[in-house]
Amino acid sequence: MNDPTALDRVRELLDPALLDLAALSPSARGYLDLLGEEPDDESPVQWLMRSGFLPGIYERIWRPAVLGAMKGPFGPSTAQEMALVGRMLELGPGDRVLDVACGPGNVTRTLARAVGGEGLAVGIDASATMLARAVRDTGSENVVYVRGDAVDLPFLPGCFDAVCCLAALYLFARPFDALAGMARALRPGGRIAVMTTRRVPFGGPFNNLVGAASGVRLFGDEEVVDALTRLGFSGLRHRAYGLVQFVNGRLV
Repeated sequence: MNDPTALDRVRELLDPALLDLAALSPSARGYLDLLGEEPDDESPVQWLMRSGFLPGIYERIWRPAVLGAMKGPFGPSTAQEMALVGRMLELGPGDRVLDVACGPGNVTRTLARAVGGEGLAVGIDASATMLARAVRDTGSENVVYVRGDAVDLPFLPGCFDAVCCLAALYLFARPFDALAGMARALRPGGRIAVMTTRRVPFGGPFNNLVGAASGVRLFGDEEVVDALTRLGFSGLRHRAYGLVQFVNGRLV
């Protein structure tokens, strides 16, 4: 019998109460597609994320430039950020890790290297164009991409050792429901790492201007920490850099 592929392994993690497993097959683009048409009601930033233009420049230009400016001069570089997330998630060989709102897969591929061939890295995103780029740039056999709802995650409870959501929570209409879904997907002792926007303390007019101009939500320093505490996470650590914050912890 042949060893199961990453696609076979991720099918075993999907919740049969939500999905007709027999009907699932990878799209012609190489990812598992659980969604239909692209939504019409989205912010300008969400529209850009789903466009055909952004995936081609996201990793090399967009992410370093936009997030770099948001993190400020003392924030971590992209490489330092990936190292920080790796320490937050404490990944080891054989772990299963979920990258929520994975975009073109740059983070997913980094996570895949940390879990090794026996592990599994799953990237989920709603954008077909982002996932098409992710598939194109990924050669690892322990990576699989799913086009699905990042808020209502389609996975069985407790099936991942770690989950991350980087530079995406502020795009969700229901961000705290999304965090609850990530908690459900983690086993007890599982680790979470979140990078999202941040409201600058005492920067009321500036915060309002940034939020209005971008169409994204800015979170207070305690909002994500408090939400994860209520969901049962402990050992929470918060790091702030300009308009960006990192939060990590472990599910009790």
